Amino acid sequence: MSLRPHPARDPGGPASSRTPLRFGYGTNGLADLRLDDALALLADLGYDGVGLTLDHMHLDPLAPDLAARTRRLAQRLDALGLGVTVETGARYVLDPRRKHGPSLLDPDPDDRARRVDLLIRAVRVAADLGAHAVHCFSGITPAGTDPDTAWHRLADALTPVLEAATAADVPLAVEPEPGHLLSTLADFHRLRRTLSDPEHLGLTLDIGHCQCLEPLSPVDCVRAAGPWLRHVQIEDMRRGIHEHLPFGDGEIDFPPVLAALTTTGYQGLTVVELPRHSHAGPHFAELSLPFLRSAEATAARSPIPVPIPAPLHGDPSATPEGSTS
Repeated sequence: MSLRPHPARDPGGPASSRTPLRFGYGTNGLADLRLDDALALLADLGYDGVGLTLDHMHLDPLAPDLAARTRRLAQRLDALGLGVTVETGARYVLDPRRKHGPSLLDPDPDDRARRVDLLIRAVRVAADLGAHAVHCFSGITPAGTDPDTAWHRLADALTPVLEAATAADVPLAVEPEPGHLLSTLADFHRLRRTLSDPEHLGLTLDIGHCQCLEPLSPVDCVRAAGPWLRHVQIEDMRRGIHEHLPFGDGEIDFPPVLAALTTTGYQGLTVVELPRHSHAGPHFAELSLPFLRSAEATAARSPIPVPIPAPLHGDPSATPEGSTS
């Protein structure tokens, strides 16, 4: 699996030559369904794949016989024709009292090691499933921890995970997450340079997060991130408010975003991320795919503008864009 930055497709090519995007839905938005039921639902609805969050109810990564359960899941995914990416954002899979705890930034090295172990397990699961990436994030900087110490902990903790990802030939796709130490595209590039730009370190780009806090528009974020894209999450969102919304409930204009994504040459899954809508997960899964396919069709009918060259090294511009309220 080559992880070198891929060339963008010719933005002036005919619509018929463009490879369709591959859409998935996250199991963190189907938490009330058994995993097999969730997979069958997505296949029936026409999704191309699934964003599998390892959690107590969906391929519990800490329960016995993980390898055997993973093999059975791989067979099921193959039978349904679903691709997969492995996500590691379960809220309480490691600690029943601390959301997303422990993190890679915890002061206690033993706690950090528990998160590292989870990520290495996720890499093994991803390799056994044939997943196109493993997603992760940095975590929130603990109280009393200075930024330099937090960045050192993050780089140190990710080193063995990247070694496992390299050995398994599975990309590790780090997600900038609002409120976390690594919260922006600029932060991703800081980590990338700190680690000497390892081949298997890539980016998870959440389109809603671009709208929420990046200085660039979502379209320009996609263009700037293109060479490092290994996983994409998508939902609607409003500027300055980190709330994952169903399509049409936020401010994002999706056809230009999907057009920009197409031109990057990205071949992985673009996964709907609605973790707070599990109470109506099947309903939103049914609505989301037609919306995305319609937006993609609109993009294909429109001329795709030639991308403006991304800033040096892919770092986002410092020029603010949009409201910060």
